[in-house]
Amino acid sequence: MASLYESTPETSVKMDVRLGRLTLPNPILVASGTFGYAREMEGLIDFTRLGGILPKTVTASPRAGNPPPRTFETSSGLLNAIGLDNDGLDYFLDHHWPYLSGLGCPVFVNIAGKTDREFPEMVRKAASHPGIAAIELNMSCPNVSGGIDFATDPVSCRRVVAACRAEAGNVPVVAKLSPNVTSIVDIASAAAEGGADAVCLVNTFLGIAIDWRRKKPILGNATGGLSGPAIKPLALRCVWQVARAVSIPIIGIGGISTLDDVMEYLVAGASAVQLGTVNFFDPTAVLRIIDELPAAVRSLGKNSVSEVVGLAKGWQSAKS
Repeated sequence: MASLYESTPETSVKMDVRLGRLTLPNPILVASGTFGYAREMEGLIDFTRLGGILPKTVTASPRAGNPPPRTFETSSGLLNAIGLDNDGLDYFLDHHWPYLSGLGCPVFVNIAGKTDREFPEMVRKAASHPGIAAIELNMSCPNVSGGIDFATDPVSCRRVVAACRAEAGNVPVVAKLSPNVTSIVDIASAAAEGGADAVCLVNTFLGIAIDWRRKKPILGNATGGLSGPAIKPLALRCVWQVARAVSIPIIGIGGISTLDDVMEYLVAGASAVQLGTVNFFDPTAVLRIIDELPAAVRSLGKNSVSEVVGLAKGWQSAKS
């Protein structure tokens, strides 16, 4: 469907956004696990126009990932149980980072540790490489054993983030949190207390698909993480709740594929967003949204993206 907002030169509004010590040229990023290591998209995307790139999650040691099938399409969504398949941090820094560091836009490094000690060790190694815009802590992968342990308990979350912050030097640290918790506000508050520059809300929702004829789960891992348009109202709620309770910036993620989705996240309280599953079926959506964003900001009578952030978070219901 065509957008209601005509493309507008990006210079007509102030597009840059600030996330703690990190400044991005615009608020539109691409999410880890959906953009490969960027090489896969170089024929389609002008990387210099992006607000940032988050490559696939890396772990301390190589991982083979989960048994297939690893993905399954659902109504308005995608279940995945990749299992953090990667060649390890050393390989990433030696073979992928030289390419990524020359793309002309901010590039985060997304890491996942098995233990609370492994996280800061990985941060120390990654932060020593010049040019890294930020380190995103994947504390919330639902597809590996222990993958969400650090994002379901406030004490553990605070401890891991604080340890990573101590090793990161001047490199910003972003905590990517799980929605599979009783209170996302408590976890986000703990990440803020630990020194996170921002929180990313949210990772995928735990789900399952079952082949009733064969009487077994479809995914090789049985359960997987649900992403895509189906989760947007749930993820948007998380952003709205956390924005009303926590002072550090929020990066919103979950079901974003249109300009309207982006604007909903921004006015709910996100300072930036990540596009994820849409990259699989409409990889140029990110550029289209960047083109359309200035006109949408103008339509609210604002001259910068930062002015629209959180416009809805002060709303009170009749029950309040």
